[in-house]
Amino acid sequence: MPNEDHPPGLNIGDLTGAPGVPSARAEATAGEAPKATPPGRPRIAALDVLRGFALGEILLANIQLMATGTSTVVAQPMGDWDPWLGLPIFSLLFGIGFAMLLDSAASRAPRPRLVLLRRLLTLLAVGLVHMLLWPGEVLTKYAIAGLLVLLPSTWLPRWAMAGLSAALLTAAVISGGGPLLITGLFLLGSALVRYGVIEQIERSTRGPLLLGLAFAVGLASALWVQAGMRAVGATTYLPSMTTLADLLLAGIYVCALLILLRTPLRPALQFVFAPLGRMALTNYLTATLLVLAASHLLGLPIGQSSSAAFQAAGVILVAQWLFSTLWLRRYRQGPLEWLWRWATWAHRPTLRIPTSPSA
Repeated sequence: MPNEDHPPGLNIGDLTGAPGVPSARAEATAGEAPKATPPGRPRIAALDVLRGFALGEILLANIQLMATGTSTVVAQPMGDWDPWLGLPIFSLLFGIGFAMLLDSAASRAPRPRLVLLRRLLTLLAVGLVHMLLWPGEVLTKYAIAGLLVLLPSTWLPRWAMAGLSAALLTAAVISGGGPLLITGLFLLGSALVRYGVIEQIERSTRGPLLLGLAFAVGLASALWVQAGMRAVGATTYLPSMTTLADLLLAGIYVCALLILLRTPLRPALQFVFAPLGRMALTNYLTATLLVLAASHLLGLPIGQSSSAAFQAAGVILVAQWLFSTLWLRRYRQGPLEWLWRWATWAHRPTLRIPTSPSA
C-alpha cells in the first residue's frame, strides 16, 4: 500500500484494494512480458462502490449471527431473501487487491512477498481477536487462504493462476461452497489483474452487459434445474445448484453496478457506497461492536426479529457512512486501514490529508 510519498487519490488501498496498476517488474517476475505503465493511476471508483455494496450485504447476512454469537444457521437470517452475495463479491475484491499490492510492492520493495506476508499475518492477528467477539468472522479464513493459496500463487504464470481458479471454483460448486469457493475467487480476482481486466473495468459498458446477460441465462437455467430437483424430491445436488445460483446472482449484481457506473447514476452510487468501501476494514470490525452493543446493552431483539435486524442494520450503515464520509475529508484512509498499512510496509504512513495554504 502507498505511504506518505503517494499523494491522496492515487491509490485504492483498503481492506480489499491496493495501490497502483500492474508494474513491469511484477509482470516480469510472474512470467509475462514487461510492459510500461505509469507509476500511479486515479482511484478505481468501481472497486470502492462494489466494496461498499458488498459490505452492506455482508452486514445484512451476518447481523443476526453476530447478535446471537453463532456461526451457522439452519435458515437464512433474513428469511426467504438470500443476502449472502457479499461473500463472493468481497472474496473476488480481496484477490484483486492482493494482486495490486504485489504490483506496488514489486516496484517499491526489494522483497515484495515479505510485504504480502506481513499484510496477511496482520490480518490473521486481527481476525483472531475479532473471533473472540464473533466466531463467524471471515478475516481469519481470508488470511489463512491467502497464506496457503494466494501467496504461493504469486510464483505462477497468469494462465496457471486462471486455470487453478477455474478448477477450484468448479470443485466448490460441486461440493456446495466452502473454503474452495473463497480461494477460487481469490485467484480469479488476481488473474483479472494479471490479464489487465481491472485496468479496463471502468472503460466499457458492452463487456459487463454481455457478461451480465450470460450470467442471467445461467441463473435462469440453474433455478429451473433446482425447481425440477425439488419437484421430484432429488436433493443430492441441491447444494451445488444453490452455490452456482448464488455465484451467478453475485455476478449479475457486479455487472449491473458496473453498467450503472457508466450512466448519470455514477455520482449517486459513489456518494452512497464509496465512503463505506474505502473504510471497509474499519466498518466491518466496528459493525460487530455496534451489533453487540445494540443487542446486549440496548436489548434490541436483533437475533429474534427480522424487522429489528433490518432496522438495526440500516442505522449502523447510515452511521458508518456518515463517519466514513466525514473522516475521509481529512484523512487518507480509515484508522484501521492506516494501521494495517503501517504493519504491511513496516513504515508509518502519513494519515492526514495536507491542507492547501490559504491565498
